[in-house]
Amino acid sequence: MDRSVFSEKRLGAYLRDRRAKLDPTTLGFLAGRRRTPGLRREEVAQRANISPTWYTWLEQGRGGAPSADVLDRIARALMLTEVEREHLFLLGRGIKPEFRTKSVESVTPRLQRVLDALEPNAAMIRTAIWDIVAWNRAVTLLMTDYGALAPSERNVLKQLFCNPNARAAQYDWESVARFVVGAFRADTVRAGMSGEAEALVDELSHLSSDFTRIWNDNEVNGFGVGLKRIRHPLLGSIEFEYSSFAVDGRSDLSMVVYCPVRQDDADRVRSLISSES
Repeated sequence: MDRSVFSEKRLGAYLRDRRAKLDPTTLGFLAGRRRTPGLRREEVAQRANISPTWYTWLEQGRGGAPSADVLDRIARALMLTEVEREHLFLLGRGIKPEFRTKSVESVTPRLQRVLDALEPNAAMIRTAIWDIVAWNRAVTLLMTDYGALAPSERNVLKQLFCNPNARAAQYDWESVARFVVGAFRADTVRAGMSGEAEALVDELSHLSSDFTRIWNDNEVNGFGVGLKRIRHPLLGSIEFEYSSFAVDGRSDLSMVVYCPVRQDDADRVRSLISSES
């Protein structure tokens, strides 16, 4: 079987399955006599504001590749979760959807417990525009006390470009700043360069001529694994290996973990956390 035909059939089967799992009455439709459970095809099409014929073709595996906009409408009509929406896009277009940024003030208690369990390694959760929304005590003691900052200031770029203490903690601030801006640029493009990201770029451009200079160089970097070296006011020089992980079900969030490279550094970090507990 041709691969595109196989994908279309899998897409159709998935749409039929998700449609069958919805309760018509909770969505404002009359229960009436229905041959099969769930919504009718025309009801899904109505909720998605697309042609019933086009939607029927998609379920029958003969509609061709739908646009991202159509898939988004169908995802909302079928009330899909983020994971289900991503699966829909992979079936329909063979690619993941663009990030959908959300207003995030905190993470779930379960995710916070994961961060806490990673000590003495510093671990934090950041958004696509590098706002820090959760962190463990190691981050507070080794890097930045985000809890002492206003929520609007809990942003890696704001701290790096506008906080003299954060700047002084870097051994090669220029290289670090260039790398962070390049990685931030890549993340914002993946996120569709939302209005929120554009507003942050405008704000930083007004606050820091260094940011404007580096941003205008248009460099792009990936942020996955690497080394970071900082000056700590009590512990002196510490080198970390860092790794970035996707948060399952939340394409707009990443977890970054910093592990001391040397055992003596890890021991000093552990002692500092114990003494401050």
